[in-house]
Amino acid sequence: MAILKILEYPDERLHTIAKAVPAVTDNTRTLIRDMAETMYTAPGIGLAATQVDVHQRIIVIDTSETHDQLLTFINPEIIANSGESEREEGCLSVPGIYGKVRRAEAVTVKALDSEGKEFVLDASGLLAVCIQHEMDHLMGKVFVEYWSDLKRSRVLTKLKKRQRNRM
Repeated sequence: MAILKILEYPDERLHTIAKAVPAVTDNTRTLIRDMAETMYTAPGIGLAATQVDVHQRIIVIDTSETHDQLLTFINPEIIANSGESEREEGCLSVPGIYGKVRRAEAVTVKALDSEGKEFVLDASGLLAVCIQHEMDHLMGKVFVEYWSDLKRSRVLTKLKKRQRNRM
């Protein structure tokens, strides 16, 4: 397994729309294992392939306290949603930045697992938020893009300053 490099906002590659995975292969499963290891190491609760510069429709999520309940979604599709909630979110591609985003409170998602078997999952609360957040990445959208231009501008300034200080 390998730790993958996570792209950081405003890297333009984060705006690439991911393509469907035509078939689940051993290479797909290796990518999933690497993504999971990267997510756990970061540490985070979700990671989309887009964030590691692989533009395929794959996400991994583990919202458990014990970090032993990995969920894999290949070619995920939200087939139903209900309610509305606003929660604070963060993102491995926007380190140290947190803010509220309004999303559906509950979703039903259809996807393939790491063996290529289709499943349907009903999710609510944190898991529903995480699924929607990661699926946004597959569509080339980062959570800060839900915010006002002013707030996003402040985030960009902060991130650019932080990047300069690392050099």
